[in-house]
Amino acid sequence: MPEGKGHCACSITSLTLLVSLTRVTLDILQELDPPQPAHWRHHLLLYKKGVYLSHTGGKMLFWVLGLLILCGFLWTRKGKLKIEDITDKYIFITGCDSGFGNLAARTFDKKGFHVIAACLTESGSTALKAETSERLCTVLLDVTDPENVKRTAQWVKNQVGEKGLWGLINNAGVPGVLAPTDWLTLEDYREPIEVNLFGLISVTLNMLPLVKKAQGRVINVSSVGGRLAIVGGGYTPSKYAVEGFNDSLRRDMKAFGVHVSCIEPGLFKTNLADPVKVIEKKLAIWEQLSPDIKQQYGEGYIEKSLDKLKGNKSYVNMDLSPVVECMDHALTSLFPKTHYAAGKDAKIFWIPLSHMPAVLQDFLLLKQKAELANPKAV
Repeated sequence: MPEGKGHCACSITSLTLLVSLTRVTLDILQELDPPQPAHWRHHLLLYKKGVYLSHTGGKMLFWVLGLLILCGFLWTRKGKLKIEDITDKYIFITGCDSGFGNLAARTFDKKGFHVIAACLTESGSTALKAETSERLCTVLLDVTDPENVKRTAQWVKNQVGEKGLWGLINNAGVPGVLAPTDWLTLEDYREPIEVNLFGLISVTLNMLPLVKKAQGRVINVSSVGGRLAIVGGGYTPSKYAVEGFNDSLRRDMKAFGVHVSCIEPGLFKTNLADPVKVIEKKLAIWEQLSPDIKQQYGEGYIEKSLDKLKGNKSYVNMDLSPVVECMDHALTSLFPKTHYAAGKDAKIFWIPLSHMPAVLQDFLLLKQKAELANPKAV
């Protein structure tokens, strides 16, 4: 007899014996004591059944706990399974002049991938070539230029041939102006949305046939700013949109055997996130603001913001490798994740906070902002 059926039969037999024993006990009690109200006998029977069910529930809880531990072990083990050979695989990475893209290009070149690194500047391309093997190729690419993207895609097609493109890493991005919303114009939003969103979509659409041929991977670098509106400006809307594009692309590509992953880095020290440049852009915009807005925020607002920024240095990750490690897993794992949180701050604070009620998000994020001088001066 199968174990499940045997256990079920045993439980039924035990329940039958328990019910019979309860009935005998009730009969004996009735002989010894005067007749009790009908509901007394009913309550005693329910009590006896409750004891049995509590015992059975404890055993069931034990088995469920064991099953959860086994599933956790298998899930961890599954994440460590890797593809067999990478030396014949091509990957294309955007934004390789510096930061995550530059480190990724150098790392994957050392691992043996055929890396095609897209740089915005000639100087960035030259510096990267000097640090890598002859296997790595560079190409100049402005992701906001549709014709440049099309030509690059055709060139990549000639490079990879029938093998197709195993990995596409959309890493290129800019922060744009990070400032309060009422300081900005439509043009201030345009640059980060053009680069971070439309540039990413343009590269993806042009490279997608090559990725489908290889049944490869698409990795989109988003941000915790795609989960929480930490600061005003075009950066956050662009990253929120990247998250939406990533999710729809992942579902559309499922039937083709293409895995799509999204990486959400926390705060990292890169050239694009240089606080000096952020403050310089804020100061340039401040000079153009109307007297009314200057009065509302106060002359010392930018200095107060800088002090707040200095107080948050503990959140900033100095080591860029966690992001590249996420890229590596998404490229080489047999079971890549759909989303990767990179950086301790992302895992411990930003991503959990993104799941919290809006009132808690507002309370914690507003504490990070400088106080306005006179918000009622409207």
